Amino acid sequence: MAKRVAVVLAGCGVFDGSEIHEASAVLVHLSREGAQAEVYAPNIPQMHVVDHVKGQPTPEQRNVLVESARIARGNIKDLATLDVKGLDALIIPGGFGVAKNLSTWATQGKNCSISKEVEGVLRAFHAARKPIGLCCISPVLAAKIFPGCEVTVGHDTECEQWPYAKTAEAMKELGCRHVNSQVTEVHVDARNRLVTTSAFMCNAPLHDIHDGIGKMVQEVLRLA
Repeated sequence: MAKRVAVVLAGCGVFDGSEIHEASAVLVHLSREGAQAEVYAPNIPQMHVVDHVKGQPTPEQRNVLVESARIARGNIKDLATLDVKGLDALIIPGGFGVAKNLSTWATQGKNCSISKEVEGVLRAFHAARKPIGLCCISPVLAAKIFPGCEVTVGHDTECEQWPYAKTAEAMKELGCRHVNSQVTEVHVDARNRLVTTSAFMCNAPLHDIHDGIGKMVQEVLRLA
């Protein structure tokens, strides 16, 4: 039987939704490993819509589920219908949508709140001892919900290669252990069954990000 993996999206586009290359890499690697991806997203309004040419918000209003369906080629379900019993693992790609639509990390940092639906899904997989894969910014969700967990978002010292390294410091303040890693590496928290990788938290070639996500997917499936 193919392993069934829930992939939770947060919209479509790096600045206001899921990072498209990360989401695609997750789906490609799941397919390569013979797993069945089931894509979900919350049926909620986006925090805002960003013009990806100008990098500025626009007056538009969009829906997270409707936008996520673009990546899923229409084969998507409302996150409210997710049943952990029929699934083997959970993966959440990154992108600012995680910090804007699935949580309020973008505006409140470590003092953020997480969408009740998203938190409920994460807690359900954790309670069932089913593995959770998180990449890019999405490990902040685990840092907020699971005190003492171990994760990586890459490095904790800001530089040109690691422009978002302050995220690691904020996560440490929440009581989690941050493990520095390279973009092609993953960290496995065996106790919490969390697999994390930095992806676009690093200024790295696209193929390195793709490879790191591939290792994350492999480790998630190994634990499933």
